[in-house]
Amino acid sequence: MKNFLSIVFITFIFINQLNSQTDELKGKQALNFKLESIDGNQVELSKLYGKGPILLSFWATWCKPCIEEMVELNKIYEEFKDKGFNLLAISTDNEKTIAKVKPFIKSRGYNFTVLLDKNSEVARKYYAQQIPYSVLLDKDGRIIQTHLGYMKGDEKKLRELIISLLK
Repeated sequence: MKNFLSIVFITFIFINQLNSQTDELKGKQALNFKLESIDGNQVELSKLYGKGPILLSFWATWCKPCIEEMVELNKIYEEFKDKGFNLLAISTDNEKTIAKVKPFIKSRGYNFTVLLDKNSEVARKYYAQQIPYSVLLDKDGRIIQTHLGYMKGDEKKLRELIISLLK
């Protein structure tokens, strides 16, 4: 029982610390980065500003909640891409699983941009210590929201935020 309580307490401290770090990001300008896409193109975040909101979604092929979330993110992307919304799905897969990323995306027919953060450098910049983790930016690159984890229904709140940013 003592060990269980210790684990709960440590987890609570860790989550609080993570939340305070991600809360610090809100309202700030997003940190620019350049990553390679699964198609071999270099994508620079700052070059996407001005068109509409951008969602950075940190994920991995081995993460079940990430896979569930991506189904919903794809629906949102398809609905709003013509209005300026952009989705950058940033894979945090390492050298052991990185080869699975492109076949995974292609087999599901996703059309959003998928980037490879092989060394998790970008994930560290955005405090993406656990996944799924997302960062919503306005059209000027300011951080509107960060979100850790995925539960069915989270996509509804995200959709509403995107609609408000497109107005």
